[in-house]
Amino acid sequence: MTQAAVTRAAVDEHPFLRRALRAGVVNHAAAARFLDVDGDEDAVAAAIRRYSEDLPEFDADARDAHVSMQSGLGPSDDGLLVVAGCGFEPGEGDLTALLASGDVDTQTLASALERLHAADVDPVAAGVAEDTLAVVVERRDGADALRVVENALGAVPV
Repeated sequence: MTQAAVTRAAVDEHPFLRRALRAGVVNHAAAARFLDVDGDEDAVAAAIRRYSEDLPEFDADARDAHVSMQSGLGPSDDGLLVVAGCGFEPGEGDLTALLASGDVDTQTLASALERLHAADVDPVAAGVAEDTLAVVVERRDGADALRVVENALGAVPV
C-alpha cells in the first residue's frame, strides 16, 4: 500500500478527523503527528492535505422533527425502545425518554449522541426506526438532553 493510501486509511479510522478535514479546520502537520503513520511527517501531512482536497465539503442539514419527552420509564421486555430483549416502558421508573418524530435517521442519531456525550449526558439506550428516534437518559438529565437533541436536529452532518 502506498503512503498516501495508508494515510487515507488512518484518517478514515478517526471519523472526527475526517469531518474536520471536510470542514477545513485541520492543521495538517498536527494531524500527521496524531496519526503516527510511518514515514516522513511532511510527506504524511502532504498526503492528508491532498486527501482533504478530495473529500466533499462539510455540510449539515436541518431535520424536520418534533421532540417530546416522556418520564417515568423503567425496565421492561417491551416498550418504547427494546434492544436484545432489554426494553424501557412508561411506569414507575426513574428514566426519561426523548422521542424525535419526523425526518430522522441513523445520521441524526449519531449526531445527537455525539452532542449528548459532549454535554456530559450519558444515554442509557438509544435507537432509531422508521421516522422515530429514541434516547433514554437518567431523569435528572432529561431537560438538558431535550435541548441537546433539539439543537442536534438543526444541523445534522451529511
